[in-house]
Amino acid sequence: MKGKGRYSRCVVAGPLFAALVTACEVSPGATADAEPLPSAALSQLAPDSLRERVLTEGAVYRFVWSARGPWAMHLVSAELSRCDLDLVVVPATGPDGATRTRSAVTGMRPAAPLEALVGVNGDFFRLDNGAPLGSEVTESTTHLSTRPALAWDAERVPWIGVPVQAGDRMAFGPDTVGPGGGSGGIHVVGGDPELLDGGSVVADLAVTDRPSFAAARHPRTAVGLDTEAGLLWLVVVDGRQPPHSVGMTLPELANLFLWLGADEALNLDGGGSSVMSLGARIVNRPSDAEGERPVANSVWLVRDPQGCAAPDQP
Repeated sequence: MKGKGRYSRCVVAGPLFAALVTACEVSPGATADAEPLPSAALSQLAPDSLRERVLTEGAVYRFVWSARGPWAMHLVSAELSRCDLDLVVVPATGPDGATRTRSAVTGMRPAAPLEALVGVNGDFFRLDNGAPLGSEVTESTTHLSTRPALAWDAERVPWIGVPVQAGDRMAFGPDTVGPGGGSGGIHVVGGDPELLDGGSVVADLAVTDRPSFAAARHPRTAVGLDTEAGLLWLVVVDGRQPPHSVGMTLPELANLFLWLGADEALNLDGGGSSVMSLGARIVNRPSDAEGERPVANSVWLVRDPQGCAAPDQP
């Protein structure tokens, strides 16, 4: 079956991931309610195994294994139009809420009443103090940088790109943030490099300048937007673990987002930092022998039970 695009498929709505990995198989060609992945992704990846879990209405986790890498991919899609879905950045800080530190993604879950659906590691960071290298804007922290970033405002409008500096302020698309922080609940996380812009691959993705980083296969974490379909994609690709998964180069990662239908995408920290957690359960295989690596911040897709309330309601 390997390498011929035939795959097992199942859809799981239950709360336990164990059910996902042991769920029934569906024969190739069996009728399904919808395509499990965009047709380009199915054609290019030729998955040998494809399993799905509905996290909540509008958000789906998929595990895809393809012998063409081999690649083990963890993909989450979320419908941006849903008022109950939101994206938050959670920083790793000390007890005072200001001192930088590093923490496991599973230790940085958003606070109630937000329901943590899925979290991934965020930006690259300094080893000496855990500070992120790019921008980070949360309810409690503000760090501004001209490195590429993902921004998500209070109206749940996402933006990926290179911020523009104007004096001591930074513009992330339509939203501007000053030293004192953002307004209206904007969240920002940095990454590098930008993978897709307007549906095109950005330059050579640092392959020439940083070949050991960009042209070699590593575990990867990234985020993408399909602005036409209104979908957010969170992606983790396992790596450094043959024959399970070897990881992707940055050009391969950019192509993955193109196959998924994204037109904007940003690479986040990868390597041993790459992790995806469904709630408090890690679903990928971090490459460090010690397991999950402490990182600077995390990005969480959450369900906000108050997100659909009218503005004048409590």
